[in-house]
Amino acid sequence: MPMFTVEQIQAAHSKVKSGADFPSYIKEIQSLGVTHYESYVTDGHIDYHGNHNHNVTVPAKYDPITITNIPQIEIFKAELLAHQPLLLPRSKIPRFLI
Repeated sequence: MPMFTVEQIQAAHSKVKSGADFPSYIKEIQSLGVTHYESYVTDGHIDYHGNHNHNVTVPAKYDPITITNIPQIEIFKAELLAHQPLLLPRSKIPRFLI
């Protein structure tokens, strides 16, 4: 597998205009050698991982925010569902199941 760079990942991500583009984005970063990634809510940075311990980090998008220790499950569910566009019945993109 090739070693990927932050610039390659950002170029692939720049093509995502809606949720419908996400499967193509995932395929593209997989073809670069990305095996998985971790996105951090606290500041928006993302760690991308590949084979042979290859890792790159996309820098933070915003100043760190504090995450509460007390979950508000019902508010979370409402916000998550509001964030998801309604999908056509034939869509292959799954919705979150809550």
